[in-house]
Amino acid sequence: MAAAAERITKTPGICGGRASLAGHRVRVLDIAIWHEQMGLSPDEIVSQVPSITLADVHAALAFHYDHHAESQQEIHEEREQAEGIRPDSPSLVEAKLSSQP
Repeated sequence: MAAAAERITKTPGICGGRASLAGHRVRVLDIAIWHEQMGLSPDEIVSQVPSITLADVHAALAFHYDHHAESQQEIHEEREQAEGIRPDSPSLVEAKLSSQP
């Protein structure tokens, strides 16, 4: 069984070089957001992404808590990036609703 440190990798060109689960394209940040912001339990995360294990989820959460400042910076950067894209990519739902009388 892989040690927790071996479960997390940072590889240029994979997941933007961000921390992810080894052998998967699941970022530590995604697991942290699912858990902290969406309220999913580790078991629920595994049920949503059955290719990962409960130990993978716990290793990702441990990495997230051990590198909390880095994780928060990544979340901030992604929000800024999303906000920058939003004006160029309007929601199709919003466009449809605004065109109706």
